[in-house]
Amino acid sequence: MKTNDIIKEITRLPINRRIFIVEQTLKYIRVKEEKNNIKKAVNALLNDYSTDKKLTEFTDIDFEEFYEAR
Repeated sequence: MKTNDIIKEITRLPINRRIFIVEQTLKYIRVKEEKNNIKKAVNALLNDYSTDKKLTEFTDIDFEEFYEAR
């Protein structure tokens, strides 16, 4: 289906259904873009966290017993 066909079909719907379609489409675009940005950030930092021990030195103690001081 072409873009013009989709738009014609949408214009035949009641206004509340058209608004719903627009809202859901925008939500989908935002979520997709956010996931894409997160993936880009992870890939950009992956090498740093893989090679720079200063960034991960506290993970060495993750499995040690931890007691909160009060």
